[in-house]
Amino acid sequence: MNGRASFSLRDRNPDVLTCIANLSNDEVFTPPEFANKMLDTLAEAWSANNDGANIWTDSSVRFLDPCTKSGVFLREITSRLAKGLADEIPNLDDRVNHIVTKQIFGIGITHLTSLLARRSVYCSKNAKGKHSIAKGFKNATGNIWFQPMKHIWAGNNCKFCGAGRSVFDRAEGLETHAYAFIHTDNPKAQVASMFGGNMQFDVIIGNPPYQMTGGAGGSSDSSIYHLFIEQALKLDPCFLTMVIPSRWLAGGRGMDEFRKTMLTGKHISHLVDYTKMSTAFPGVDFEGGVGYFLWDRNHQGACEYKLMLGDEEQPAIIRKLV
Repeated sequence: MNGRASFSLRDRNPDVLTCIANLSNDEVFTPPEFANKMLDTLAEAWSANNDGANIWTDSSVRFLDPCTKSGVFLREITSRLAKGLADEIPNLDDRVNHIVTKQIFGIGITHLTSLLARRSVYCSKNAKGKHSIAKGFKNATGNIWFQPMKHIWAGNNCKFCGAGRSVFDRAEGLETHAYAFIHTDNPKAQVASMFGGNMQFDVIIGNPPYQMTGGAGGSSDSSIYHLFIEQALKLDPCFLTMVIPSRWLAGGRGMDEFRKTMLTGKHISHLVDYTKMSTAFPGVDFEGGVGYFLWDRNHQGACEYKLMLGDEEQPAIIRKLV
């Protein structure tokens, strides 16, 4: 295998994705260490649901990040699969090509982050370029899709995400932050049009934008992370895991129905809650903390809840969320 691909899959020191600065409130990049904790939780749950099977040795599993930014989730998944599938697909070039063309998919939230994600995953912002580790793509975007979208205005706000028209009704060529995944009533059809066929994803993972500037009217922002989760659930994955602000557990601010649906459904098998965001995301100060959950389609019951008080991890407990 060429040196470029080898470099992309070996341990990196330092890792460039730990060094880049966040671009905006929407583009808060997930640290690789945090992403890998989520993947560890996912792997344990997959094994428990599949008679001890290792998700990283399954060449048929499909992953989607519907709000990819740095591409860290897709990159780390690729790295794990590249090790796990070594026996099934011995040739490293063939193995990596299978993974990036058949198993991992992403939807960029902006043009810039889509380029960054492709660079992280394919080693090239052009998926079919000469430096790309993928050799099976017919277009430059590969499986990391992005096209500019427009908001659909209903009065002063977007009917899908609540974006304020006075803020985001912008001229051609300017970023609108109209995220494709949540600007549709039919995410299955939307995803099929993006990737060229009926797509069924086993795992959906990501760190969605948390809020929309002016979405609650005037200078007030509105939460939008729950919209990504609701759309993801419509795709009927086996597992869904996402990073979200801890305040969702408290409800309020238009989140009561979302909270009720998530908690009473009893599909959340794991919940990790950081009271101090900078513990999980170094250098980021976000009021109320942050965490991640694992939603398991086959789970019905109590949740393993783990609390991080400041920098101290508390023993995991099994509890009912409602």
